Amino acid sequence: MSERIRVLVVDDSALMRKLIPAILAREPSIEVVGTAMDGAFALKKIEELQPDVVTLDLEMPRMDGIETLRLIMRRAPLPVILFSTHSKEGGYATFKALALGAVDFLAKPKDAAAGRLDEIAGQLIAKIKVAKRAAGRKLPPAVIVEAPAPKKGTRAALPPRRVIAIGISTGGPNALQFVLSQIPADFLSTILIVQHMPEGFTEMFAKRLDECCALEVHEARSGDLLLAGRVLICPGNRHMMVRRMPRGDMVILSDGPPVNGHRPSADVLFHSVAQEFGLVAVGILMTGMGDDGAEGLGAVKAAGGMTIAQSEDTCVVSGMPRAAILKGYASKIIPLDGLAAYLIGNYGAERSGADKSEKLEKHDKKSINEKNEKFEKNEKNEKNERTSVPSQRS
Repeated sequence: MSERIRVLVVDDSALMRKLIPAILAREPSIEVVGTAMDGAFALKKIEELQPDVVTLDLEMPRMDGIETLRLIMRRAPLPVILFSTHSKEGGYATFKALALGAVDFLAKPKDAAAGRLDEIAGQLIAKIKVAKRAAGRKLPPAVIVEAPAPKKGTRAALPPRRVIAIGISTGGPNALQFVLSQIPADFLSTILIVQHMPEGFTEMFAKRLDECCALEVHEARSGDLLLAGRVLICPGNRHMMVRRMPRGDMVILSDGPPVNGHRPSADVLFHSVAQEFGLVAVGILMTGMGDDGAEGLGAVKAAGGMTIAQSEDTCVVSGMPRAAILKGYASKIIPLDGLAAYLIGNYGAERSGADKSEKLEKHDKKSINEKNEKFEKNEKNEKNERTSVPSQRS
């Protein structure tokens, strides 16, 4: 039997310091080696007990979770799971803590004070196991938001050159902030993101990304148009799909059942993008555990779109991209630090000759909808009529 995962529980609530070890005791592979009532005690216990993983409350007296995490990462970095109350203030603190190096987070249930943690026991155990496997993985550099990123003035609402769909989970907040902060405001494509995240957190996450990115970022609403330079984050506990409508291409949200155990699900978004956009679709699977999005990425590839997986060695957890790679669904494998440059070079500026030929490869014409047929005709015309405007905007 492999060694058990040694966990230190840090929480100012005496009740939580009893309940959390109790639910973790159900898992034979986990051993709670100690508890601490605040950050100062936690730092001493870490030095004394040498845990593999720490669960950390953010709202504590004397030394709060943020300062504790900062010192943990400075002195002896180890995997930290944030386990704190869900509130607006707590949400912003959570994203700040993730930027400082926490592996993942889990919101305490609203009735946690009444001793009801059973509903999240499985999630916490799974996250601790993932955190242990992620030990030693290099996180992307933190993007410190001191002032909102400069936005371009009012820009024309232009249709996108490409519809880029991203599926991402554990390690996602830092990875997305790292990539999106490098993309300029005049990017010619639209980006749709399914980040596995609880309801209530996605709006704050979108606002944080909007502050650090030149792109326009917000939580998606049904009816939001797909526009160049716009990034839409799927709300927690909803599915996101796309539709071709007379007034423009747009997002549609759904309350359908979970897929692969997730709502939102990357598979739902990818299948929808493949069906509606075919050749102009781009699917990207990034860091995350499980296999959500793998089959959907295969659908994008089958429809003639481009499919990309983040390289496993640059993921906090490589389950999602690895699942697609093993099935042969990823046309390209790109490290995290190369993703932004690839997107800008291929989908954010004038279309190159190489890009033209890549998108005119063999495909099943029966699976292409009317918009894709029109796109293909415009592509061919571009070779004869040299213009400075991409065909998607003609």
